[in-house]
Amino acid sequence: MGAAYFYHLTRRPLEATLPVLLEKALAAGWRVAVRGREPERMDWLDARLWLGPEDAFLPHGRAGGPHDALQPVLLTTAAERPNGAVCVMAVDGAEIMPEEVQSLERVCVLFDGNDEAAKEAARGQWRTLTAAGCTAQYWSEASGKWEKKAEA
Repeated sequence: MGAAYFYHLTRRPLEATLPVLLEKALAAGWRVAVRGREPERMDWLDARLWLGPEDAFLPHGRAGGPHDALQPVLLTTAAERPNGAVCVMAVDGAEIMPEEVQSLERVCVLFDGNDEAAKEAARGQWRTLTAAGCTAQYWSEASGKWEKKAEA
């Protein structure tokens, strides 16, 4: 049974934080699905991930191509994981179901702490997942480094 980790972004934006988390997931041997809500936003994120440092190539692709199953990191707006992902990173309020948390190694919910609607959506996901018995952790970077602030 997996766990849901909530990342409250206040100092660094999504496009800076996501590559760090993806590198850690890949180092753990996991395939990852990055799930968003809007195709245009996923295209934007895809372009940002290609702009990383040359010595830190992050292999990834957008869902809908002929090689989805081969992608270590697949950016998608769908619940399906054609790349066999065992980790889902939800961005922009993408929905995560309790059954997913329980069937995956890890779920990461990244949300913008400067956006009140994003904070409320993350709080709702926290309540839904923990009420269903999912293990969850809340991480904040408000102090300048990531600190675990809550666990359920």
